[in-house]
Amino acid sequence: MSTPVSSTLSKADFQSGQETRWCPGCGDYSILAAVQGFMPELGIPRENIVFITGIGCAGRFSYYMNTYGMHAIHGRAPAIATGLAAARDDLSVWIVSGDGDALSIGGNHLVHALRRNVPVKILLFNNRIYGLTKGQASPTSEQGKVTKSTPGGKLDQPLDALSLALGAGATFVARTVDRDKEHLPAMLRAAAAHRGTALIEVLQNCPVFNDGAFEHVADKKQADAFRIPLEHGQPIIFGAEHERCVIRRPDGTLAVAPAGEVDAAGIVVHDAHRPDPSLAFALAQLGDLGQGPVPVGVLRQVDAAPWGEGLVAQARQAHAQIGTTELDALLQGGDTWTVA
Repeated sequence: MSTPVSSTLSKADFQSGQETRWCPGCGDYSILAAVQGFMPELGIPRENIVFITGIGCAGRFSYYMNTYGMHAIHGRAPAIATGLAAARDDLSVWIVSGDGDALSIGGNHLVHALRRNVPVKILLFNNRIYGLTKGQASPTSEQGKVTKSTPGGKLDQPLDALSLALGAGATFVARTVDRDKEHLPAMLRAAAAHRGTALIEVLQNCPVFNDGAFEHVADKKQADAFRIPLEHGQPIIFGAEHERCVIRRPDGTLAVAPAGEVDAAGIVVHDAHRPDPSLAFALAQLGDLGQGPVPVGVLRQVDAAPWGEGLVAQARQAHAQIGTTELDALLQGGDTWTVA
C-alpha cells in the first residue's frame, strides 16, 4: 500500500458522478457514503486506490468510486485483486462483494485470499438474500427461509462469514452495520491500517427482498439490547444499562449472562490480538445473526507478514535479467517455442 501523504481530497473527490442504481432505501447507499467519506483520511492519491467488485448489487460499487476499479466476473474479485496486489505493491486494493458472490461461487477464491494474507481489504455486504437476481436464498439465508428458490423453506444451515474467515486463518476479521455512521468508519480505519487481508462483514439491509433482517442491530432503539460491542482489552458487557455480559462456561464455550449475577473476574475480556483464533471463533458463534445478540467490532486483528512481500521486486529483477528485447521476441515469436 502507498505511504499516506498530505491530502486536500474530500468526500466529493471520490464521488464518480455516475447515477447510483440501487433500490430506494438500500443499505448500499449508506456504505458508499461512509467509504467515500473515509477515503480522504488515507491521504492516498485516487490513482493509487483500486476497487474490485464481483457480481450482484454490491458489484456496482466500483462505478460509484472516483478511483481505478474493475467490475469483475462472478466470485472472482479476490483472484483478480490478488493478481493486482502481486504486480503493484504501491496500490491500496479494496474488494467489495456480497454474501452470494463471495460465499457461493466465490467461496474458494475468498478462502485462499484470506489464508495467504494478501494485502487487500474486503468489504462483504451481507443481506442474507440474492438481491440482484430478485430474491433467491443465499448461502447466509437462515434455515427455513421462504424465497423464490426455496418455496418450502431453506433446508440447509446458513454459512457464517466470520467463522469461515477465521477458519481460513484470516488475520483481521470484523463486523459492522450499514447505517452506523460512527462504527462503520471506525472499522474501515482499522482495516486500512492492517497490513494483511482485512475482512469486514457489513450487515446490510435489502428493503425489497429481505427488509428488516438486521433491524434489531441497526435500529438505535434496539441496538443496545442486541449488539455485543467488542473492544480490545475491555470486558464484554452490553445492554442499555450494561446489564448483560459474556462469560465462559465450564466446557469452554461462551454464553450471555446477567452481569449482576457474575463476578467481575468471570466476565470475558476481549483480546483481538490473541494469536490463537479460538476466542474470536467462539465470539463469531455467539448468538443468532437474525435474532441477536450479535457481536460487532473487530473479532481478530493479528499482525503477520502479508503474502507477496518482495514479489514485485523479484519480478522487476527477473525482467531486467531477461531483457525487454529477448522477452518481446519470446512473446511474439509464434505459437510454439522450445525451452532449453
